[in-house]
Amino acid sequence: MKSPGEHFCLGFLYSGTMRIDKYLWCVRKYKTRSLATQQIKKDKVKVNDEDVKPSREVKPGDLITYRKEGVDFRLKVLDIPKSRVGAKLVADFMQDATAPEELEKQEFIRMMHTLNRPRGTGRPTKKERRDLDDFKDLD
Repeated sequence: MKSPGEHFCLGFLYSGTMRIDKYLWCVRKYKTRSLATQQIKKDKVKVNDEDVKPSREVKPGDLITYRKEGVDFRLKVLDIPKSRVGAKLVADFMQDATAPEELEKQEFIRMMHTLNRPRGTGRPTKKERRDLDDFKDLD
């Protein structure tokens, strides 16, 4: 018999909650669970606009905001996975709710990284380094 907080997913019965650090790792937002835990401890992750601890339980309907590489991403929890899921199945467990301005910021940052230096040219020479430092000091 299924209780009100439980639901079926892929043929298994789940309780409907999961730790936030494990959830972010399961839906492939962080490469390791310990990296997710570190980011949560640095207050880079919020649930429903509240600071959280790594042990905070998330449930379907929660809105998670996390900061990664200078961009604030938002996602809505749709379901709780049993364990880490494949990239193709991630959409079944969360919905991206990131603001378009943040996505533009991400694209701008990505573009700046590719424009800074041609790929494969290696480290800057001493002269190039001085020129870069002089250029940055103009700001």
